[in-house]
Amino acid sequence: MNPSKNTLASSDAAREETLALLLVGGMGARLQSVLPSTPKPLAPIGNGPFLRLLVQQLRSQGINRLVMCTGHLADQIEREFGDGGTWGMTIDYSKESHPFGTAGAVKFAERHLTQVSDFVVMNGDSFLELDFRQFIRFHREHGGLISMAVRRVPDAARYGTVQLDTRNRVVGFSEKTGAHVSGIVNGGVYVFNRAILEDLPYGPASLEKDVFPRLLEHGVYALEEHGMFIDIGTPEDYARAQTLCESLYQAALPELSSRKGNVP
Repeated sequence: MNPSKNTLASSDAAREETLALLLVGGMGARLQSVLPSTPKPLAPIGNGPFLRLLVQQLRSQGINRLVMCTGHLADQIEREFGDGGTWGMTIDYSKESHPFGTAGAVKFAERHLTQVSDFVVMNGDSFLELDFRQFIRFHREHGGLISMAVRRVPDAARYGTVQLDTRNRVVGFSEKTGAHVSGIVNGGVYVFNRAILEDLPYGPASLEKDVFPRLLEHGVYALEEHGMFIDIGTPEDYARAQTLCESLYQAALPELSSRKGNVP
């Protein structure tokens, strides 16, 4: 490759405004016993919906262009966030007429991704404390198709785990076993090269089950994070999130933590 072209490409990427795709269209079946008429991303946490944590986290780190991939009870999410103007952001919506799964939702949102070379993807029902600039830099330095943020947890029983080599490359995935042991799990935050869109199917499909294992040979890398992590996908973990409410908001808004002198 011509070095001058490579330098120019890096410069263009640095100037490019980051776009984040939020996957917020799932049914949330396991939470319907406690949230029968509310989409899971709008589950109340303290004085606001869980999804607000993710939006505030992104905004606090300078990511102001969002696309929300909606589906189940989509109108509630759109009423809550509108066009993003009151947040100082631009929010667009990619509304599914029926469930597409995580991979299908990204493919369906392709029309919003024509002007980006890389983009952030986030699950709308989990929170991971991370530095997005560092994560995007990691992705570009490794040159893979996919980068995922991962987290070691003391009890990986309800998660599948991620296997890494010494160069932070993902070499495999293990299905959940129910064993109460520590492990590295997918944190639900990714950076994708736009070329991944060519490998995503139209219609229902899962990133985790149908796409990631198939694309390992194309370069899937993982950056291990050490901050707060929670997935509200079960009633038990949703209840736990309520007890961590203040710490979660501090993790989403680092400037709040520094003002209080209390970093969780």
